[in-house]
Amino acid sequence: MTDLTLALDSMGGDHGPQVIVPAVVQALALYPQLNILLVGDESLLGDLLRRHQAQQHPRLQIVHAAQVVGMDERPLSALRNKKQSSMRIALELVADGTADACVSSGNTGALMSMAKVLIKTLPGVDRPALITGLPTHSGGTTYLLDLGANISCDSETLFQFAVMGSAIAESVNGIQNPKIALLNVGTEEIKGNDQVQQAAQLIKETPQLNYAGFIEGDRLYRGDVDVIVCDGFVGNIALKSSEGVARLLSHHIRASIQGSPWRRLLAKVFAKKLDASLNRLNPDQYNGASLIGLRSIVVKSHGNADQAAFLRAIQLAKAEVEVALQQQVTDRLEQVLLDKTNL
Repeated sequence: MTDLTLALDSMGGDHGPQVIVPAVVQALALYPQLNILLVGDESLLGDLLRRHQAQQHPRLQIVHAAQVVGMDERPLSALRNKKQSSMRIALELVADGTADACVSSGNTGALMSMAKVLIKTLPGVDRPALITGLPTHSGGTTYLLDLGANISCDSETLFQFAVMGSAIAESVNGIQNPKIALLNVGTEEIKGNDQVQQAAQLIKETPQLNYAGFIEGDRLYRGDVDVIVCDGFVGNIALKSSEGVARLLSHHIRASIQGSPWRRLLAKVFAKKLDASLNRLNPDQYNGASLIGLRSIVVKSHGNADQAAFLRAIQLAKAEVEVALQQQVTDRLEQVLLDKTNL
């Protein structure tokens, strides 16, 4: 298998290198073809790597960065004033071809702004979108975008999201002619604001897209469709609400198990099945959203990701490099937009 290189913004997120370094050590042990460029404070990273006995790892290199982008920093300020930040340097390593992809759990707005300037969008794409895979009842995946990169979107942008989401469902999951739905306040054709209504018409009129109509929030995890499109305001609230409900259910299940000796005994008998069920409820199992629509791969991890969750983001970036995701999206965009122009 071909070697690949990831540039990691090791200073981003709520926990920074204390979480990212052990996740990197684990990833290097799992994947012999993986190389890591760990971007951040050289002294701090060196100390942490020594603790994990990985300071001399042949597939790991520290790239020093003197600045950090704050989680509450305004994107424009970060773009102008944080040119020596770990986030920017990690993106520059991708932009100049040194790395195949970037992973960051830092400030989402700053990451998008820097990525648009440094890496640039694909032809035909106005704005990148954050996309992630949601688990479904059947054990499959439904892709949801946008998750917060674009708070408001016009109909053309939503249409572009549909094209890109369709390309991901095909290239990553091998789904032929994936079904696309628009997240809305009802399934009836008359429901929704002007942007959603116009986006529905654009998708419906595009032969290469398999439009399945509107979908409501209670069907996000049903698996009825393969791609669900919305603006970032709606998508972020939907995702965070889902994560909160999942953690609430997991908490109550665990608390119920501890309620009596009889329940604890039953839990031991069914431990494997119970653990598997609780793991499926854990949002960290699905950490990592791709900033799709860029010329190279950028993955956004949750800001509060722990070691296991950040490892998942690394795995997502690795998988997208291996399937040449950007080329798949480019091909689909060219096909759809060219045919649309010729109509």
